Amino acid sequence: MTRQLRPRKSRPSYAALAGFETDEERDEDRAGPSSSIAFLEDEGDSESDFNPGEAPDAPSVDEGEEEDLVEADQILEEEAAEEVQVQAKPATLKRKRPPAQSKGKAKEKAQSPAKAIVGPRGSKRQMYVLPTPSVHHRHRAVALYSRVGRVERLASRPTLFGPPSSTLTNGFTENSKVTDRVNKSWGYNVGSGPLWDLVEDRGWYKEALTTGNGVDDEAKRRPRVYQDVTLRHGWEILSVEDAAPYLPTDDVTTEDGQLKPPPPIFCYFGAIKTQSRQELAMFHSISMSQFISESKAHVFNAGAPVWGLDWCPIHSEDRSARSYKQYLAVAPFPSHSHSPDIGRKVSRPSYACIQIWSLSSTQPVTTTKKNASKVPDVGHMKCEMVVCLDTGPAYELKWCPLPSHDLKDEKKPHKKLGLLAGTFEDGSLSIFAIPDPSDVMPAENDGSQPVFVKLPHPILRIELEETSCWSLDWANSEVIAIGTTSGTIAVYNIGAALKTVKDPYHPTITDLLPTYYLAVHQSAIRALGWIKAPLCLPSGAPRVDQDPTVIASAGYDGMECLTDIREGHGSVMNRTRDVINTLAFSAFAGGPIMMDHENTVKAYSASPSMLGRGHSLFEPQGPVWTISASDFHPQLAVGAADGSCSTTNLLRSTRRGGSVPFFVHKIFQMDYNRNTKEFRMLDRFLPQETLDRTTAMRAAKGKAKQSDSVLPTGTGAWPREVGVHRVVWNNGNGLGPSSLLAAGTASGLCRVDVLWGRWLKDKVPYGGVAGVRMEDLNDMEVDSENSEDDSDPS
Repeated sequence: MTRQLRPRKSRPSYAALAGFETDEERDEDRAGPSSSIAFLEDEGDSESDFNPGEAPDAPSVDEGEEEDLVEADQILEEEAAEEVQVQAKPATLKRKRPPAQSKGKAKEKAQSPAKAIVGPRGSKRQMYVLPTPSVHHRHRAVALYSRVGRVERLASRPTLFGPPSSTLTNGFTENSKVTDRVNKSWGYNVGSGPLWDLVEDRGWYKEALTTGNGVDDEAKRRPRVYQDVTLRHGWEILSVEDAAPYLPTDDVTTEDGQLKPPPPIFCYFGAIKTQSRQELAMFHSISMSQFISESKAHVFNAGAPVWGLDWCPIHSEDRSARSYKQYLAVAPFPSHSHSPDIGRKVSRPSYACIQIWSLSSTQPVTTTKKNASKVPDVGHMKCEMVVCLDTGPAYELKWCPLPSHDLKDEKKPHKKLGLLAGTFEDGSLSIFAIPDPSDVMPAENDGSQPVFVKLPHPILRIELEETSCWSLDWANSEVIAIGTTSGTIAVYNIGAALKTVKDPYHPTITDLLPTYYLAVHQSAIRALGWIKAPLCLPSGAPRVDQDPTVIASAGYDGMECLTDIREGHGSVMNRTRDVINTLAFSAFAGGPIMMDHENTVKAYSASPSMLGRGHSLFEPQGPVWTISASDFHPQLAVGAADGSCSTTNLLRSTRRGGSVPFFVHKIFQMDYNRNTKEFRMLDRFLPQETLDRTTAMRAAKGKAKQSDSVLPTGTGAWPREVGVHRVVWNNGNGLGPSSLLAAGTASGLCRVDVLWGRWLKDKVPYGGVAGVRMEDLNDMEVDSENSEDDSDPS
């Protein structure tokens, strides 16, 4: 007997019995699919204790006007917040109500069905939704690591070439009150540089000493490393004639086929109406105080476009022996016409050089203020040494982040200045032990010319057969990450290998294998940086003796990724249609600083509670070449293709329309005359308030007459000679020199500025820095209501 199916019988609808509208009644007057979907609609108030209600001060905005009132960089976050609230509210079926009796011959209006929300709402900019607790203000930066102990701060305004006066104070993460006060106080900085009152070291390195006395001092937090590593045997001092092939050259050859030296650069300096034309030859420098009395900047000529630039860290106990001299590594291209091909390796030998410049005092260094000169010492820039290499020009240079030099009074046959890593045109990542310029300077050298030192081999070389090394970043002194031209990230633990180089005759280390090799991007990785925060135990305690594991990367595919090397794959955080040339990690912002659409500089959070949440900082007038963040302050430096070098505050006010403007300070801007082949360097720009282009355009359309917003103007095209290729803060020489900013340009001109900030109305909030840090145990707490506005908390 065959199986019979039960006949279909109509069953009573429980929704109809309860008085709810049924599917058939709702769909009878409109066309639709054969199987309808039950639509859910939110009630005005669910009376649930878990229902997140609107903020009491939140303005009520109609759905049609929402896009006109929201800032462009907040659109994604507001849409995400709405979705979170929609999903959090308990939804109920709409109760069917009898239609009102129509009067006369008026026809009853057809009821339009509720719109279905299927999945997360689409975004115009991104294809995912990020959670955000609130959309009515910018969120303050969340610290990734809460350090136990005290930190050093400056007790008086530091001098550039002298011992700083410092004292111990409560750190940024001492407690929530100190965190809020310090974060808020940084927002009252209206200057181009950091506030010397608030600078502190927020860097974290696993090599820091955590036991014994003085663990809060810089000497213990940033100890010397690789003290036993020696210079490689075979280095030699070259004459000017022998060093000529390694130096930058002109594009024109002589009659005998030799390339000419680069011609001098003619540039105008000074105030806009009284500029002076100056000639700068290669290895020459000039002080900007000759043209602007209050300026402490220096300009020098490296001879060719500069792509590599970094300050050398010096241990705190050896600075006085070196007269507080600062060293800067500069890597120029072989000529102005040199253009690198991504992924193409040049064969060795390919001659290039790295220049070691110094910023030193022009007056005798004194240890007491009584003997100090009343005339400010602006210092003097000088090229002390040129390192001649056969690896091709450097794409990027970075010193070992911890001091790796030999002490000045140490008795060694040949002393080193430090370990310098770089990615070079031969496709390798090479680490060189750089000689100390004062140790190799011949006695017959009068100081007018640098000493030329040839280093035939590095102490460590990493080469990958299938790709080229393109970018790099140190996690600490032992772990390094490499971004390649094929889109892979290679992580190497080089600490154990470098510690074996104790003999000058030790061969170059070339057989090192990566600990991680991850395919993250689809094209070349132009920039990457470690998220320098320690791992945590299950209890939540940080493991400060372990290496970081998260890398932020950006490439030519427009992808911005966060990669935990333990997981083996990257997570896309943002996508743009532009080439991303740079990124930087900021301990003050709590995450990486990257690029967004239309050259917008944007800060993202790496905190678990705010992962991926970001806000726009400002929009330069040209594509961004480089950005730099410091471990000592929240000032961000940006170099762009339009020739501008600018700074802005990462910890500015969180409220829209607060009392403190969102300033962008243009430090200088390069200009070039194609007809006369002359440059000019413009200074003394007024600070500009950050203006969101999209919001300003919307306001201009609606209120063309009343709107006083002026959009930034620009040509959209600039000579390639004016681009600022690299900017870098002095990040390894303590609190005093943290105001030094170096910039390298496509013209070969480089500039070093001394930048300090200024309090709004010259008034320190909370009654002084001691109140900001809550150093007095009896310090009264600030009313919690005042912590949410931008009024002066003094």
